[in-house]
Amino acid sequence: MKSVDDLIKGILAGDFKVLARALTLVENDIEPSSALLRSLIIKNIPVVGITGPPGAGKSTLVNTIINSFLNDDKRIAVLAVDPTSPFNFGSLLGDRVRMSQQFNKSNVFIRSVATRGALGGISVKTLEMLDILKASNFDLILVETVGVGQSEVEIAGLADKTIVVLVPESGDEIQNIKSGLMEIAQAFVVNKADRDGANNFANNLKKMVHQQTEIIPVFKTVADKGEGIEELLQWILTPIKLADDRKRFLLADKALKLIQHYKMKDIDQQKLRLAVDKAFAEVSFNVYQFAEEYLKRS
Repeated sequence: MKSVDDLIKGILAGDFKVLARALTLVENDIEPSSALLRSLIIKNIPVVGITGPPGAGKSTLVNTIINSFLNDDKRIAVLAVDPTSPFNFGSLLGDRVRMSQQFNKSNVFIRSVATRGALGGISVKTLEMLDILKASNFDLILVETVGVGQSEVEIAGLADKTIVVLVPESGDEIQNIKSGLMEIAQAFVVNKADRDGANNFANNLKKMVHQQTEIIPVFKTVADKGEGIEELLQWILTPIKLADDRKRFLLADKALKLIQHYKMKDIDQQKLRLAVDKAFAEVSFNVYQFAEEYLKRS
């Protein structure tokens, strides 16, 4: 087991083996993960969140962005947030298939992280693992989140910029998009833009975003052919400055999530389910009374 000092040195140096070890420690609450997190010097590395419905081509877009940055000799980290396995509560490791072409590249670090049941697709473990990467020497960090649609708003709290990827077939759902993803998108990408209806869908999307107080760009790409990527890359590379009050709000929100996580850390979900099963057999079962009494016993 490496010491905290050794882990910090390896993280600063961008040692992939040390990074992988540190992320495993943090994800699974294995000591010295808490001391490691307290010792981090978190750098101002740009974080871009990429989200959107399943099948929109998020992973293909990520691959294309990676390839473009590697041409400039940049170092890139990717956190691929996957659904939690119902069997072992770990990530289903979908990125291992989707991004296989990147794994042998020395300047690309890719890691899966399970949602762990987080409705927004982002767990506290994701926040902590992201901070490990931000303490290293990457030029860009991409977070690709599980495509769960409008509930995936939590990515806005951890990314400097959030890209929502859609396809022309999303046109029928444009009102739903307006009520949900519009709140978190700083840019829309209409991917697979060589399909029928792409121009019409992109134009409708532009009309919608122009109604907002903040201008939200709409890019058209064909990620698997590398088309339309340059303009998107220029936008990604343009620095964005968050207002101090926005920074404080996001930090307070992050602190709240961490406190909630540590408060719930000792609750064993399997034991909780067994206790509910036993209590449910009683005619007088009341979930509020049960929860209060369970907390007292825990």
